[in-house]
Amino acid sequence: MKFDDYKTEGFYDELFDSQGIPRPGADLLIERINALPEAELQRRQKAAESSLLNLGITFNVYGNESQTEKIFPFDMVPRIIQAKEWQILEPGLKQRIKALNCFIDDVYNDQKILKDKIIPADLVLSADGFRKPCIGLKPPGGVWCHITGTDLVRGGDGEFYVLEDNLRCPSGVSYVLENRLLMKRTFPMVFDACSVQPVNEYPNRLLDMLQEIAPQGVRSPVVVVWTPGIYNSAYFEHSFLAQQMGVPLVEGSDLLIHRGEVMMRTTKGLERVDVIYRRIDDDFMDPKSFRADSLLGVPGLMEAYRQGKVALANAPGTGVADDKAVYAYVPDIIRYYLDEDPIIRNVETFACWREDECRYVLENLDKLVVKAVNESGGYGMLVGPHSTKEEQREFAKRIKASPRTYIAQPTLDLSRVPVMVENHFEGRHVDLRPYILYSNKEIYVMPGGLTRVALKKGSLVVNSSQGGGSKDTWVMNAEGGPASELSVQKEEGL
Repeated sequence: MKFDDYKTEGFYDELFDSQGIPRPGADLLIERINALPEAELQRRQKAAESSLLNLGITFNVYGNESQTEKIFPFDMVPRIIQAKEWQILEPGLKQRIKALNCFIDDVYNDQKILKDKIIPADLVLSADGFRKPCIGLKPPGGVWCHITGTDLVRGGDGEFYVLEDNLRCPSGVSYVLENRLLMKRTFPMVFDACSVQPVNEYPNRLLDMLQEIAPQGVRSPVVVVWTPGIYNSAYFEHSFLAQQMGVPLVEGSDLLIHRGEVMMRTTKGLERVDVIYRRIDDDFMDPKSFRADSLLGVPGLMEAYRQGKVALANAPGTGVADDKAVYAYVPDIIRYYLDEDPIIRNVETFACWREDECRYVLENLDKLVVKAVNESGGYGMLVGPHSTKEEQREFAKRIKASPRTYIAQPTLDLSRVPVMVENHFEGRHVDLRPYILYSNKEIYVMPGGLTRVALKKGSLVVNSSQGGGSKDTWVMNAEGGPASELSVQKEEGL
């Protein structure tokens, strides 16, 4: 397989410019792939897929009766981000999460931003992620969103934009770590020669952050990862992160409240828990505070949290900030709390609850992407240019019936990356989900993140539940230089 016949087809390509010339940092990788013997890349791709299967790196697809568990598709050709681009993205992500944290804290306490009418109060208070039991909460260090996954896209102009924020239980970081291991085994010498920033310190960073938010006075915090159980779509990730951090993986039945503290059932008796990294939705955490019918939660957990007896990451109620309706106001939120202009811009967004914008959306459904504000995973979405007249009429009815629950955005010419299609390469659209850790002391952004790729030709939907896959993301070091010929030669035959 060679790149000789690869075409960018007018899209921004992450590896090649419009003239077909490799972008900075991609030269060695492309040279190496072109030099591989016939069928060698396909062999390595199959070996990588076998490794994923043997390691049990899977996810569940709800509603798929024939096969609920599947391998997360992985493509061998990495996505490369230049150092100068990351030097803009990293501070931009830190700025955004800092402002959103201020917003969440304000919404559940003083509500100054609502009183100043920067964002409509009824829009925020009616958000699906707003939780009344969280009013008046003061998390440790004032941090609500400890772990965030922010989805970025690159448009046809070559600029990055924020597509959406994920502040509740963002998933996918385990695939980032496993993808990197696969690439190191597949192209070890090329990987080293390219001077790629590491991602393997994430589990240690995560554990350090969790220990830092422990209740005051606790010297050796006991940290656990809380999973809904084996049938959750991200169960592999829950168990993977617990194993990587060396902490227990627990379910709600393993926890209880004893004398106001959270305790964990063990073979040696009850043990106090100080920090919970929860991978369970707010509604199911505590039947006394949220859904009374929850069998997954721990009765009394919220009271222990209010009393400062346990720390939760993320804090309950953070979902108010990743409502797609609130997303439209994030640039204003940044200016309000930080007195700064956004470093990374939003995608242009039309709010259907505004009469004039709703009219525009209804008149242009064939050109826009319409999203339900409370859906994720590629569900509840209309991609106008790829939709039928019947689908457009159906969405028009939904929007008219409940304008608050829909936003619309222009159809972007998302950037592409080459993927392997049988015995040749074709371009496929991608997005990027960097992961941000926010502790009481600092904000850490993993270099790169999860590149999701729409494996269906022409598709703009990258979600794994909709047939998408993933790639390794290489963020180049600023000091990284061209590789020597010796490095390429050493790679031969590996």
